[in-house]
Amino acid sequence: MKSNCCFSLPPLLALGSTVKYSGYLENWNKLFCSNGNSKYPRLMKLGKDITLLGLEIGLLSMTKGEVALFVLTPEYAYGQRGCPPSIPPDTMVLFKVEVLDFIDSEECDAFFELSSEQRDRLPLEKVLKVAATEREFGNYFFYKQCFKIAKDRYKRALSILGRSSSSKAEQSQINASKLLLFLNLSLTYLKLERADQALKYGELALEMDQGNAKALFRCGQACLYMREYSKSRDFLARAQRIQPFNRDINNELKKLA
Repeated sequence: MKSNCCFSLPPLLALGSTVKYSGYLENWNKLFCSNGNSKYPRLMKLGKDITLLGLEIGLLSMTKGEVALFVLTPEYAYGQRGCPPSIPPDTMVLFKVEVLDFIDSEECDAFFELSSEQRDRLPLEKVLKVAATEREFGNYFFYKQCFKIAKDRYKRALSILGRSSSSKAEQSQINASKLLLFLNLSLTYLKLERADQALKYGELALEMDQGNAKALFRCGQACLYMREYSKSRDFLARAQRIQPFNRDINNELKKLA
């Protein structure tokens, strides 16, 4: 949607959106841009990838799953110059937009602009929120099967949680966030066929929660991939004792047998 010949406006909000869009001219029957053929539309950021003021304003008014039509006058679209050769000067355009997903990254962007000293002074609540948003980005890319990007976002979230706290209650909150990331990284490394790293993060999760069935299962999967059958059986059997009717665990034990 972004074009070198079209004017750019400052972002209204640091929001990453996954949208399907089609732009039309001339009585709304001439298509000039679309990503409708893309099976997995990419995450686009307002003010960076989406730079039409009218679309920015329109997207901020929408909710996930909503479909809308926006008629944009030239001052909210391509201006007096247009965008030759596709868009004539002073042209109204119609956009059909569907919001598939969105993630607000404003606080994350602001966090990483701070110095380490400034980050350490932030309230834990804000730090945990930033880490959760980074994990959400990781989940987004994981489900799009962009596993390398997902891995990087999970590790970035971990880097946010590097601080320690003298308060047991605060440290417990930090560890709970870390546990989720260790589990996500373990699974992501399995998808990347890096069983050694999958085992590493699974064991880090177990250091925080020895009875975590998911962590035991991930470790068992990693050991099975590395043909360390005895270790795999031990991890999977421990997981099965915790969740005896878990189909995935039982199927992995059958595979091991």
